[in-house]
Amino acid sequence: MSEQEPEQPLIVVRRAKRKKHGHHGGAWKVAYADFVTAMMAFFLVMWLIGVGTRQQRAAISEYFKNPSMTPGNASIAPPGKMGPGGASDSAIKLGGAMDMPHGPGKDRRSATRADAPDVEKLAREREKERLENLMQQLHAAIEKSQALEPFKDQLLLDITPEGLRIQIVDKQNRPMFDTGSATLKPYTGAILHELASFIDQAPNKISISGHTDDAQYNGEHGYSNWELSADRANAARRALLDGGLVEDKIARVVGLAASVPFDKVDPSDPINRRISIIMMTKQAQDAALSQEQAEVEAPASHPAAGDASAP
Repeated sequence: MSEQEPEQPLIVVRRAKRKKHGHHGGAWKVAYADFVTAMMAFFLVMWLIGVGTRQQRAAISEYFKNPSMTPGNASIAPPGKMGPGGASDSAIKLGGAMDMPHGPGKDRRSATRADAPDVEKLAREREKERLENLMQQLHAAIEKSQALEPFKDQLLLDITPEGLRIQIVDKQNRPMFDTGSATLKPYTGAILHELASFIDQAPNKISISGHTDDAQYNGEHGYSNWELSADRANAARRALLDGGLVEDKIARVVGLAASVPFDKVDPSDPINRRISIIMMTKQAQDAALSQEQAEVEAPASHPAAGDASAP
C-alpha cells in the first residue's frame, strides 16, 4: 500500500483591478449649457440693438440704470424725454418681433412719439441748409449790386442759432448815423432799401436790433444809449418798409445800447455801432412769440398783490 500523498494547500491569487477613468460625469454638460445660455443672451442683445429704434434703446438703457416704474431724480433726462430723468415711463414690450414697430400696421401714436425728435432734428438741418443758401445768394447779390459795392466791408453775414444775421456796421469815416442822432445817412438808407427786396423774398420773419459803443450819451430828460439804439433800430425798420418790405415780416425791434459789443476787447471801437437784422429760424420765431404771449398772459394768471381781484 502506497503512502498517501500530503494534501496540497489551496492558493488563491487576488489581482488588483485597475480603475478605468470615467467620462467626468455630467460636469461638461453644465459648462456647455452655460456657454449656450450666454451665447443666446448675446444674440438676443444684438437682435434688440438691430431691431429696436433709437428711442427704444434709450428707454431700455435708462430702465437698467434705474429699474423702477416711477420717475427718478436723475439730473439728466433720458434721451428723447422731457422730464426729471430716472426710469422711462414708456412700456417696454418683451414679446417677439411682432411687437416691434416695423410696418404700416404699427401703433401710429407710439411711432409718432418716438420719431418726433428725429423729425424736429431733420427740420432744423433743412432750415440751416436753406439759411446757408440764402447767405450765399445774398453774398452774390451784394457782389452784383452797384449800390452796395462801396459798402461791402460794412456788411457782415453769418449764421447764428437764431438765423441768418445781417449786420451793418459803422466805419470810422463812414458812419450810418450822425453822432448822437437816429437820422439815417442817405447811403445807409440805400443799403437798407437794397436789402429789403432780398429779405422780402424769404418767408422768415426778422428781428432788428440797434447797438451803440460804450461812449456815454449826454442827453436831456434821461435820454441815453438805450433810447438812442432803439430809435436807430426803428429808423432801420422804417427804411426797410420804404424799400418794399412787408410789415408783417417784422417780429421784433429792440435797442441794446452797448450791452452786446461786437468788439469785446475795445467797446469804443466804431464797429460796435451797428444795426443787426436777423432772418429768424422758425424755432427762434416761435420762441420769441411764445415768450411775448407768456408775458401778456402772466398778469391774468398771477394777479398783482394790490389787485382787488386777488384773494
